[in-house]
Amino acid sequence: MEKALSWEINNFSEKNSAMKSDRFSSGGCEWYLCVYPEGKIVDDHLSLSLSVVNPRTLLPGWRRQASFCFVLLNQSGKVLHTTVEKSRLFCAETPSWGIINVLTLTKLQQADGFMENNKLTIEVDIKVTKVVYEGKSTENEIVVVHGFHVLNSQAVSVCNMFVKHPDVAVDIRSEIREVKTAYMNILLGLVQTLDKPPQSLSETELSNAGSELSELTDAGFKLDWLKSKLEEVSLKRKEPSSALKIEPEKENNKSATAAAPPRVSPFECIRILIKKFFLACF
Repeated sequence: MEKALSWEINNFSEKNSAMKSDRFSSGGCEWYLCVYPEGKIVDDHLSLSLSVVNPRTLLPGWRRQASFCFVLLNQSGKVLHTTVEKSRLFCAETPSWGIINVLTLTKLQQADGFMENNKLTIEVDIKVTKVVYEGKSTENEIVVVHGFHVLNSQAVSVCNMFVKHPDVAVDIRSEIREVKTAYMNILLGLVQTLDKPPQSLSETELSNAGSELSELTDAGFKLDWLKSKLEEVSLKRKEPSSALKIEPEKENNKSATAAAPPRVSPFECIRILIKKFFLACF
C-alpha cells in the first residue's frame, strides 16, 4: 500500500463534529477521509472512514476494490495506532468504508503525553486493486459479512450491527448458508420496523415484531438490545396523540371493506428450507 494522505489536526480535543480532509488521489481514483472525533454509531471512540469523491457523478455500475488502513501519529511522528488492513468494495451502494471504533477517546486524550500538544496526524495507506468505470449495478451482488451472505446494499447495515453488538450471532444454531441469509433478512427488517415512529406502527406490526424477535432468539441470536427497543416502542405507541386516535378508525374502515389475507410467517419458509436440506443429505 502507498501512503496517500497525511493530515495533521491541531487542537484535536476541542473538535466535536465530523471533519473532512481535502481530496487526494490514489490508484487513479479520488478519495477523502472523514474523521469523527466523538465517534459514529459507537460513542467515545475515534471513528474514521474512507470515501469516494462525488460518487453520484461517476458512471453507472462503477466500482473500486481497495485495501486500506489508517495510521495515527503524534507530533513527534511516533506511531500511536495502526488499524488492521481491510479490503473493501466501493460502489454506488457503499461509497464509504471505515472503522467505527479505531481507538477510545480516553486512550487518545490521556494525560501522559500520548498525543503530544493536542496534535494528531492521521495517515491513510491505500492499494487500489481493481477499478470498473462503468458496468452493471452492484446493488444485488452478494457479499459475505461476518459469515452471512447478504446483498451488497445491506452490507453497511450488517457491519454496523456487528460493531454495536459483536455477539449478536455467536450462538446461531444453523450453518446452512440460505437459512442464515433468511434469518439476517428477517433481523434487518425487524430493526427497520422498530426504527419507524412508534405511533406509525399498528398493533399487528408490533405483534409480528414480537413473534419474529422470539423466533430469532430461539434460533440463537442474542437480541436483548432489540427486545428493549421493542418494549420502548410499544410504550411510546400507547402515549396519547392525535395520530394514534385517527389510525384505529382507518383500520376499521379497511376491515369493513376487505379482510386482510392471513400472514405467512417467514419462519415457516425457513423450516421448509431446513427440511429440504436434510432430505437432500440422505
